[in-house]
Amino acid sequence: MRGKLVNKLVRTLLYVFISFYAIVSLYPMVWMIFNSFKNNREIFETNVFGIPKVLRLENYIKAVHSFNILRFFENSIIVAVCTVTVTLFLSLMFSYATARMKWKLATVSRIYVTAGMFIPVQIIMIPLVILARNLHISNSLLSLIIPYAAFELPFSSIVLYGFYRTIPNEIEEAATIDGANIYRVFFSIIMPLVKSAIASVLIFVFLFSWNEFYMALIIISNNNLMTLPLGLINFQGQFQTDWGAMAATMTIASLPTVIVYLFFSEQVEKALTVGSAVKG
Repeated sequence: MRGKLVNKLVRTLLYVFISFYAIVSLYPMVWMIFNSFKNNREIFETNVFGIPKVLRLENYIKAVHSFNILRFFENSIIVAVCTVTVTLFLSLMFSYATARMKWKLATVSRIYVTAGMFIPVQIIMIPLVILARNLHISNSLLSLIIPYAAFELPFSSIVLYGFYRTIPNEIEEAATIDGANIYRVFFSIIMPLVKSAIASVLIFVFLFSWNEFYMALIIISNNNLMTLPLGLINFQGQFQTDWGAMAATMTIASLPTVIVYLFFSEQVEKALTVGSAVKG
């Protein structure tokens, strides 16, 4: 009886802590959405933390028309989607080759690619700018997509390598006996088994490419090619006192990351608890 009471008390305290943590984590986003419908007087004086009494949609209209946020939004979408596509394409095949195939330089190649995680971005900025100039891709979205994919390749390869190693060899052997070639095995059997890892990699790579600021600041100077993080700086300079319009811009900028996470959250949860592909 006493043990049940202790367990119930612990469970109750745990729920209270988790609920408090959830509120603390979510409230900044809720507060940002509230502010996107307020004016400066409501934000700083009359209604700082409350629900807006009047939905001021003009803040969103100003963000779209006066700030040209749709152009920055489009640039960020192109960069993020292309970065995710290139990174997944390369890391899926590279990780499979190093985890499931036997060849002399498999371990060396894996270590070489993994070492890229330990290279600070500040070190390679000058060589990156020179390389982009020599390749005639300076001041273009391609000059962001290529380094973004290169920086995310080590992390993606490590994640996928770990998942590939959990797949029993018997699955591939059975498929080979049935006449499947290596491409059929990879695309029809292996990839469905690691879709939770693919979802995890997709979210992390998308978040990185969507929010990255430092490389974009150095490489991009054309206003028509700026991504959202760069554009937000100009917005802050142009509308220094219009915090409602700024909150509306931040809300629009946050929507894709929230949608991507909600869409793939189930797969991420599965990735955290993935086990053997074969039971018994």
